[in-house]
Amino acid sequence: MTLYSTHWCFLKRLSFEMSPIGRDPLEALRTLAFSENPGLQQSAALYYLHMSQHMNISLPVEHLEPFYALLRSADLEVQQMSSLSLVNFLLEGNIDKELVVQMGLLEPILDLLESEDATVQCNSCACTMTLAVSESNREAIGAAQGLTPLLSLANSYDPRVQQNAVGAILNLTQSEKIQQVLCKEGALPVLALLLESPDSEVQYYSCAALSNVAANVQYHEAMLRPSNRFLLRTLISLLSSSVDKVSSQACVCLRNLATSVDIQAEMVAEDVLPKLHALLASGSEDVRRASIALLWILSEHPHNQDTLACAELLQSLGMLLLAHKTDPVIVGHTACIIKNLSLSKNRQRIIESPCVEGLLQTMLSTNTEEDSLHYVTSCLAELAKQGATLHMVQWMNEPLTKCLVRLAGQLEHTEPSFQAASIIQHMIGHEKMMLLLKRHIRDIQAYLKNFLTHREIRFQQLGISTFCRLREDPEFLLEFRESQMAKLLEQLRQQTEETQELLRAAICQEDS
Repeated sequence: MTLYSTHWCFLKRLSFEMSPIGRDPLEALRTLAFSENPGLQQSAALYYLHMSQHMNISLPVEHLEPFYALLRSADLEVQQMSSLSLVNFLLEGNIDKELVVQMGLLEPILDLLESEDATVQCNSCACTMTLAVSESNREAIGAAQGLTPLLSLANSYDPRVQQNAVGAILNLTQSEKIQQVLCKEGALPVLALLLESPDSEVQYYSCAALSNVAANVQYHEAMLRPSNRFLLRTLISLLSSSVDKVSSQACVCLRNLATSVDIQAEMVAEDVLPKLHALLASGSEDVRRASIALLWILSEHPHNQDTLACAELLQSLGMLLLAHKTDPVIVGHTACIIKNLSLSKNRQRIIESPCVEGLLQTMLSTNTEEDSLHYVTSCLAELAKQGATLHMVQWMNEPLTKCLVRLAGQLEHTEPSFQAASIIQHMIGHEKMMLLLKRHIRDIQAYLKNFLTHREIRFQQLGISTFCRLREDPEFLLEFRESQMAKLLEQLRQQTEETQELLRAAICQEDS
């Protein structure tokens, strides 16, 4: 009988005795694990491996103790099996990750990182990666000097080892304290070079780790030294990756780095815009969201706006709104981009593009509670102020008019309410718009009354200007007379005069 057959027979007997897991078999496991006989240790390691692969149960805390001896074993097979079983337990959530560290198992796990066996390296990296999901565990790994061997294994020629090592580094970069140590240990050039790995998982992990570090502005100088723009160029090239999560993460990293005008200028010079433009049509939601977020950052600086306001990109932004009008991230960022670009000399291109139609249509699909509605109404109000009303009116219909009037009346949502009323005010006077508004006279009166009594002066002023423009129409004038709107305006005038008198008195006292 072979040694493996002997182990298997023992395993079957022990498995029978330990179902459910009890204390007597635990003593047997302890005896085997702490034995100096490699064969007995292999039996214990094989049992744990079998249990991790076939029994989906939580491992009692007392069963962690034998792992210490098994991971410390001088026998390679014991190291391989025990480390693999621990990985399985951790991945299945059958062991408390913080308890593993508290029980003292982190030290032998990290020691195995320096094994010469690729399987042991792979398993110990996987253990470290899985443990590094909590802040306390990340700090424990850093304190136990676990970062240096991980950085070394990130350059391993074994793809499994490299993947798990870089995955562990990614999880560790979620801690700002560990970021500082990693940068001192030389992690940045290692991660930057790994972006060119042929393995897309390694590319993704390294890119995500760099994104975490780039979220902290203090590391930007080290990441983007003037003498070496390798990282920036490589990230921009990854935007064209055929793997969605890689191109998406490259967008995130570039967005985190794009904090200065100079860096943004370099990104534009490296042809980032055509690549981002192409990503807007991606079938991946994450890619679309990441690319539009980066475009939004770039659109905030005036020196990029003329370049961004090209007919092709504006066409794509309009189509993006029409295709994804229920996505609050796409809608919000796109509206912000259009508003930023409308402040440039190229606003006529925006007015003539599908952007206006796209913005109007999103109002019908956007929840009032969402921030994106504020961005959409704010953008439309800015365009209306700049002379886009004629183009806006051509897209107006009954559902859109009803939506605008309803939003104007929802004063609990302050900004969308004000901006919707501002859009209506700018479109008054156009024949088509007046016909549409007449179907909602009472609702318009209701929100105007609320505006005139609002505590904010801007609402009062908008209410007055809207009233003055609407009363030029005979139907509105008649309705206003019947609803005693003039009485409300007179009360407002009296309050204003009283305020002016008080102000004059206060100013006179100050002068004297």
